[in-house]
Amino acid sequence: MSANHLATASDTATPAYVPPLQLTKGQPPPVAANGGLSYMSFDRDGDAGTVAATEATFRQVAEGTEKEFADMLDNAPPGPIETKWGPGFRRYRECLEYIRANNIEAPEGGLALPLRYSVREEPSYSIVSSNAFWRDSARRADAEALRRYERDIARGCLYFPHVMRDARRIEEVYPGLRPDSAECMDRLGLSLGHCESRCENFYDAAEVERVFYPEMEKLLLEFFPDATDAFVYNHDVFDKDYEGDRTEDQENKNPGVNANYANLVHNDLNDNSGRVRCRELLTRNLRNFGREQHYTEEQADAKMSRRFMSINLAKPMETVLQNPFVLCAWPSFADQPYITNYRIYDDRVGETTRFTYRPHHEWYWFPHQTPTEVSMLKCYDSVTDGSVSRWSFHTACIDPTAPDDAPCRRNVVVRTFVFF
Repeated sequence: MSANHLATASDTATPAYVPPLQLTKGQPPPVAANGGLSYMSFDRDGDAGTVAATEATFRQVAEGTEKEFADMLDNAPPGPIETKWGPGFRRYRECLEYIRANNIEAPEGGLALPLRYSVREEPSYSIVSSNAFWRDSARRADAEALRRYERDIARGCLYFPHVMRDARRIEEVYPGLRPDSAECMDRLGLSLGHCESRCENFYDAAEVERVFYPEMEKLLLEFFPDATDAFVYNHDVFDKDYEGDRTEDQENKNPGVNANYANLVHNDLNDNSGRVRCRELLTRNLRNFGREQHYTEEQADAKMSRRFMSINLAKPMETVLQNPFVLCAWPSFADQPYITNYRIYDDRVGETTRFTYRPHHEWYWFPHQTPTEVSMLKCYDSVTDGSVSRWSFHTACIDPTAPDDAPCRRNVVVRTFVFF
């Protein structure tokens, strides 16, 4: 299937861009619906596959397999649950006790702690909060069934013991590799940037767009000397203790303020959604908070025929003392299949990824990350020949060594594309 393939349900249908599934050389197929084919290929009269994905969602809800699996974990005897990758734990505290009882230690600057992974190797679905489905009074029973399904997915996850290394000391693991280099991003899918931002109020979405977005674009172009263009297309603010208005307002480019941290190993994009998200930004300016993009389909195809990447950048507002953001190095999971989660909007089907635990996963963090340090992680790379990292996966976690009264992480995360 070519990158320019268009699927239409009728002569009058709105064309839907169907990306090719571009697996990395040596990577096994994903755990996904439709053999990994994007739901865009099921477009019906311009619905971008959302109807087909919604139907698949409720088929899985009706099957009840997520509930059966979660109940099995809940009803297992006390103590560790043996998986084919090693012992997992239902509770953070249980896993932490296992780490301490077995004297699992980290190198200097590192940390031994529990990380939460998916266990069930099946694709999953979610209907995003902005979808009109949630406002349809005729579907209240379906909505409640879906909420139970999503709770069952969460119950089907376990904590596993891991060692975190200090990312500032990457050269101790990879001699000659500096964490603040493009080479580090190419090899590991993660790196460290620097920014002394002039943005004074990260809770003011308009100021973030006006001041911080250009700062991050400048950082990226300096970080990747071969890049020709970089743009920030949206951001999120994380602050559990924020007492102001958290309301999200997409129309006014305001993401609100997140009270929760994504405490599950995941990645924001995959082989399909990396290309889909890029093209819909270039050609439709869809859900873009930053510089407007108005490429024709031909111009977008030409731009995307060269290398492009999606990079997330996270900058603290104050030194991080709890709920740090941690990242996994590409070489340690490059041969592992990812598990697709389908996120259903009114006008598109996004794809994120989850992962199952492996004891050799290579995790990094930035202890006490400061406001001038910008952690950078790759969410997608169009290069598939195995010469560079395709992505990193990541999660938030709880630092067991932090004081009980340590404030939770306050930071801003921007999502970007970089073109070469």
